[in-house]
Amino acid sequence: MSVNKNFTNDLIKETSPYLLQHAHNPVQWKPWSDTLFATSTAADKPILLSIGYAACHWCHVMERESFEDEVVADFMNTHFINIKVDREERPDIDHIYMDALQAMTGSGGWPLNIFLLPNGQPFYGGTYFPPQAMQNRASWMDVLKGVQAAFDHNRAKLVEQATHLTQHLLQSNIKALQSQEAESVATNDEFQLIAQRILQNADTQWGGFGVAPKFPQTFSIQVLFRNYFQNKDQASIVHAIRSIDKMIQGGIYDHLGGGFSRYSVDAMWQAPHFEKMLYDNALILGVLAEGYQITKKPIYQNVIQASFEFLQRELYNGEGGYYAALDADSEGVEGQFYTWSYDELKVVIDPTIFEDFVSYYQVSQSGNWEHTNILWTQNDIEKEWDPAWQKEVKKLFDARAVRIRPALDHKIILGWNAMLIVGFCKIHAATGNALYKDAAIKCIQWLEGNLYHIDAHYFYHSIANGTPKTPAFLDDYANLIQAYIQLQEITGNSNYFIQAKKWMDYVLLHFMDEEGLYFYYTASYQKDVIIRKKESYDGAQPSGNALICSGLLYLGQVFDLSNWTLHAEKMIHSIRPSLLQYPGSFGCWAQSFYQMSTGITELVGVGPTVHESLPTLNAVFLPNTIRILSQVQEDLIPLLKDKKYIDNQYFICKNKTCSQPMPHVDLILANN
Repeated sequence: MSVNKNFTNDLIKETSPYLLQHAHNPVQWKPWSDTLFATSTAADKPILLSIGYAACHWCHVMERESFEDEVVADFMNTHFINIKVDREERPDIDHIYMDALQAMTGSGGWPLNIFLLPNGQPFYGGTYFPPQAMQNRASWMDVLKGVQAAFDHNRAKLVEQATHLTQHLLQSNIKALQSQEAESVATNDEFQLIAQRILQNADTQWGGFGVAPKFPQTFSIQVLFRNYFQNKDQASIVHAIRSIDKMIQGGIYDHLGGGFSRYSVDAMWQAPHFEKMLYDNALILGVLAEGYQITKKPIYQNVIQASFEFLQRELYNGEGGYYAALDADSEGVEGQFYTWSYDELKVVIDPTIFEDFVSYYQVSQSGNWEHTNILWTQNDIEKEWDPAWQKEVKKLFDARAVRIRPALDHKIILGWNAMLIVGFCKIHAATGNALYKDAAIKCIQWLEGNLYHIDAHYFYHSIANGTPKTPAFLDDYANLIQAYIQLQEITGNSNYFIQAKKWMDYVLLHFMDEEGLYFYYTASYQKDVIIRKKESYDGAQPSGNALICSGLLYLGQVFDLSNWTLHAEKMIHSIRPSLLQYPGSFGCWAQSFYQMSTGITELVGVGPTVHESLPTLNAVFLPNTIRILSQVQEDLIPLLKDKKYIDNQYFICKNKTCSQPMPHVDLILANN
């Protein structure tokens, strides 16, 4: 991060922490704007678009090496319109140009540095470029000079390349989502095949899937949970639990402060990429909740609580919202805040257990990672919660607290907070801890109060320093709908259903494609991007289309809207070939496929005190059910019409038919 106040560029007016980090670079960065293409055309200069995020280690490295260099900056300022984008503030821009880079080079990452014609069409790009050429990687100045020369002397070729690349992006946007197979319903046999193919990529020694770098892949774990629930498949539950346990043992989990880092650079989960993202922790909470519902392992409840405390301590804004991320670096060194030397530990830890402590956490005098030590273990993870052990952990935590902390990205993002609400709802359902429910309710109230545009009647995507930015994207609304659904399940408040339906109607109006099947990432009224993308892959986060499919299926059942359930079925039919072939990339879709293969059961309760049954009903892992408990007459919910509210009554409903009323919630659980 530059601290040279001799230079100030247009980013000083922004609120994104990432953009503000570059506000004092000698490069005359500008933010993305709806006048960018006109400005570039008038100047007859190519656009250098540099995309990153506040917690990105290599973004910081390239800034120090190149963007703070005055000679480099002078060349960039002379020959390019230089644009900085925070990928978390404008994921729509990031999606378009990351796809372009991957089409050009076969790989991607951040920082994303891509060159555009004045009209925004991409023609060349890469990720990190060093200040001097190394390891078959050109230097940044060589790249700049090469692009400038090509733009000045071979522009016709660049225009041809950019036109073809943009056309490719448009075509792949559509073709990737088309199925030529005859209509067919989802079957349990196919769902088992999906789970089996996920297991083919399982690391049976260290848990998780594939090789390094290794990401949590929470959706795949959830698919395995569902295969175990439905088909009693032992391989599925064994690997799901193995994966969770190995992550908890690993350095990807913060053994002192709770919470999880984004991914591990090795297959053993030992060495994380130390940035902590809100969305990762939200998704992992959901997996831990389901793991606890199935196994009742106390360790999962402990990790849930430790991670909840991390979120409240490190990412909470004090009013209801949660910040985006913690940086990987402090003092310019990745992992500096989290790692320990042998001697540092010896000063803090009780001498009577020191040898046991360092042995448990794989600590050595020479270091277990880059000459320092990451706390991780291959031993019994329950030991960590022994009171005597926790006393030493607390001492280390307090010693760490006085260190220089990683930077905080204080953006509050609608979709990520909605994802966290879902996580809070799930851990409340699993454990019954009222603090989690209260946090979920407080968060949705904060989002409604701070990110909703009262006059324009839409949500903003993010807010920082009190300034909301950019209308919300598809995944924002998709996660918001899921948050409202889950809030109803843990509270019995049907107003959350009404909100979920309202925003699904909004998505159908403003995001649906011309074929009436899938949904664009950007709304129809957003005009500052060169193409509208349709995202289908479930990566580190679920795709907006997968979540909308899930929402249509769920809400179609609740409100008896057969056109919505049919729409969801058509989406699954279209994505089915890709889902069956590459289930690891479509894990969120697979969960809707599962529900379609089994059919959804509605567990309904009405009566003056039915809400007292919510803890009993929610504590059980029932992934193919909708739970509706109401203490008052609800005419807007078809299943609740004509029900008698004199005494508590419970029903099991499926295929528009309900059972005879039962007097106790235990009976519907026993009969489901």
